Amino acid sequence: MMVLAVLLPLGALTAVLAPRLLARADWPDREPVLALWAWQCVVGAVLLCFGLSMLLSAAAAWQAVRGGLFAGAPHGVADAYALGASGGPWAAGTALALAGGALWTAAMLTREVLRARARRRAQGTELLLRAPLLPGEEPAGARLVVLEGPRPDAWWLPGAVPQLVITTAALGRLKGSQLDAVLAHEQGHAAARHDWLLHCARALSRGFPQIPVFAAFEAEMDRLVELAADDVASRRFGRLTTALALVGLNEDRGVFGPGPAPQALVPQRVRRLLSAAPRLPAGRRLRLTALATLVPAVPLLVAFVPGLSALA
Repeated sequence: MMVLAVLLPLGALTAVLAPRLLARADWPDREPVLALWAWQCVVGAVLLCFGLSMLLSAAAAWQAVRGGLFAGAPHGVADAYALGASGGPWAAGTALALAGGALWTAAMLTREVLRARARRRAQGTELLLRAPLLPGEEPAGARLVVLEGPRPDAWWLPGAVPQLVITTAALGRLKGSQLDAVLAHEQGHAAARHDWLLHCARALSRGFPQIPVFAAFEAEMDRLVELAADDVASRRFGRLTTALALVGLNEDRGVFGPGPAPQALVPQRVRRLLSAAPRLPAGRRLRLTALATLVPAVPLLVAFVPGLSALA
């Protein structure tokens, strides 16, 4: 079957070439939201290629699957895929291998979500111990929590009602609009639900460590969500204010020293904010968005071409 012979190589080719093209591009740091969309489209295209290949190979191997898959299709559509001539051990083996990958992906995502919920519950319990509720205060009502702490820090605690947590040391160090910029950064994470994007990237990377595209996907998601949240803050309070806020929160952690630091992204974020690189023109942003959207559309087009040709 020609469709299956195209989809599997197409998925492998997308997984190899697309990350390299994105790594060489000069625009992702200037347009992190667009880059996030492009990466999601690339990974979605890879998963679509393998998912559609699983369905078609299963239909080629077993008549029951074929009947269910084409139950509502007009006459002649199933024949256009030539599934009857493609069965046998090869199709069955391909379907089983891809189904195993799909089940493993679902298991990894479930595990990541359960672990994230356990971390949130533990953090919420610790938060209540360190900042107990006042009489009459609702547990889900506090969106901003101030903690006593010697280290300047601020973070977002996701959940049904996301909470912004900031330490007293951060309140003492950040001046003027710097505090507002930090809060806007964390609110940017919450509004875009970056936690779910990170869960998916982490599940794919840890479930399939031998596939480089998923490892690159996780690394870029970790980086790009921070850049996107920085842009949310800088658009409201300015790049210099946001950069100074980043420095104020991290200058005691050794991230700006000469040696390697565990948070090497922070100096890069500060330099990016201070360099003030302009955004891409609207026309180029539109073209890049359309191009990224077409990436997952290609496997769908390949899969539906025989059926559409039969109807023409």
